[in-house]
Amino acid sequence: MSQSEQTENPEQQTLNSEHEQSLVLVNPKAVCNVCKRLYRDPKILPCLHTFCSDCIAQLEPFSLSSRSAEKREGDTAERQERAAVTVTVLCPSCDSEVDLPPSGPAGLSTDHLALDEVFLETLVTDGPLGCDLCGEGGAESRCEVCCFNLCEFCCQAHRRQKRTASHSVQSLQDLKSGGSLSRPVLCGLHPGQELRLFCQPCDLPVCLECAATLHRDHRCCPTQNVINRHGDSIRELVTVRLRPRMERLKDSLLKVEISQEALQERVDATANEVRAFARAYASAVEAHCLSLLHRLEELRVQRRNQLHLQQAQLQQALLDVGGSVEFAERLLSCGSDAEILSAKGVTLRRLTSLAESSYDPPPATVAPDDGSSISFLSREPAGEVGGFPVVGVIHAKTVELSKCTIEGEGLQRGTEGEQGLFVLVCRDSAGEQLARGGEHVLVSIVHKEKKNCTMESTVVDNSDGSYSVSYTPEETGAYSVWVCVKAQHVKRKFRHHVGTFHCCSFCSSGGSKEARCGCAGTMPGCGHGHKGHPGKPHWSCCSSFVEQSECLPQSVIAAISPRGHLRTVEL
Repeated sequence: MSQSEQTENPEQQTLNSEHEQSLVLVNPKAVCNVCKRLYRDPKILPCLHTFCSDCIAQLEPFSLSSRSAEKREGDTAERQERAAVTVTVLCPSCDSEVDLPPSGPAGLSTDHLALDEVFLETLVTDGPLGCDLCGEGGAESRCEVCCFNLCEFCCQAHRRQKRTASHSVQSLQDLKSGGSLSRPVLCGLHPGQELRLFCQPCDLPVCLECAATLHRDHRCCPTQNVINRHGDSIRELVTVRLRPRMERLKDSLLKVEISQEALQERVDATANEVRAFARAYASAVEAHCLSLLHRLEELRVQRRNQLHLQQAQLQQALLDVGGSVEFAERLLSCGSDAEILSAKGVTLRRLTSLAESSYDPPPATVAPDDGSSISFLSREPAGEVGGFPVVGVIHAKTVELSKCTIEGEGLQRGTEGEQGLFVLVCRDSAGEQLARGGEHVLVSIVHKEKKNCTMESTVVDNSDGSYSVSYTPEETGAYSVWVCVKAQHVKRKFRHHVGTFHCCSFCSSGGSKEARCGCAGTMPGCGHGHKGHPGKPHWSCCSSFVEQSECLPQSVIAAISPRGHLRTVEL
């Protein structure tokens, strides 16, 4: 056995040295991604990622599976070994699930390219290299044919031997500047033996000793005879299928990256729009808030002035009444008959004037305006401010008696014994219906001829500014309706007649016997002896007997006849 066969591989001794572990590495191809040091016995996982053998052994198993296979004739020991327990781990680089052979990381293929990179890295960083032949001296040159590192003595001997005299030998210093080298791939079972043969049945490279012993019955041939065929199969997969796919993947990845950038730009632009909108909307809300506060201050000043005026009026009235009452009581209690009679005239005139004064304090049931009508409706639409819709309004509507309306058929006519109905609608100064109830409403229905005959009525607050008034007449005749809100009468606008004030339908129609009056009157007899009229001159549009009157005034209610025919009277 040659000296090279007896010498342990010097690269492995170099890799295990503490000096190599502390090197500042510049070539990532020579570094394990797990331990971040130079490769030590690099092994190739099925996903084609390389790691140190001991780093692979430290990976936590992802799963374990056992498979049994029937032993077949001609099966190799390796194939039978694969049929045993399979350990699955996750690749540290790509997270792929890879199966380890039953023998562990040692059964994986060695990455000789990684060893070349480690040797080149060690060479470039001036790491210690031993002689591959003697193992004693430091290597100074390298045989490019044998791929041995040689010390000076072994280099001279290598050149003196006839078999190796023609080999090209270069200095390691020249190799450092070149940046590339080649090294022999040695057999793991027979140290020093290079893998120069290929066993086709086992699909493995072997050395001469392996071919003579373990593979003696197999067809083995030199590696240069099969390299083209196997290399072409790899080259075809790479060139024909994988490289085009790689280009498509690159193109798709580029599109995804461009889409990511576009997405980020769109999101950033939209975020800026959202921020700008939020700032503008916040400004609009702030402006609306200031407007509401300004409106609230105006209401406060307005209601305060009203209360001040009411206070001044009450104080003045109290002063007037109090002074007059005090004078009258003092006159009656302290004055003589002559004094009383001499002051009677001026005293009575003053007291009568005060008693008939138009200013009268409201009843105890009506409280002064304490601002309870002012409220904030947070969900009520309030239009737009700066182009943004806003919500929230100050609600402070109060009843304006001159704008209130009384509506309904039951205000014009009714039937004895049947319920009638009309509606009071409370409105503000703008004529808009109030959106709330709670007003103090009083209704009085009195017979026009029988003053002691009143009709009971029921007022229902609809909580929307309207009040339903129902009644049931029990006697026929004309009735007056008094509607009061806050102890004040609801006043109506005068409505003009649209018909003709005539004595009967026959006369107003020009003598047509078939003519019927618009008021539906059917009482017989008139001064002319014609039928189809109420019996006296009336308005054809509403049957009112009073010529200077309002047409169908809503402040009157019809009298009820036993037959259900109506006559109205103005209040």
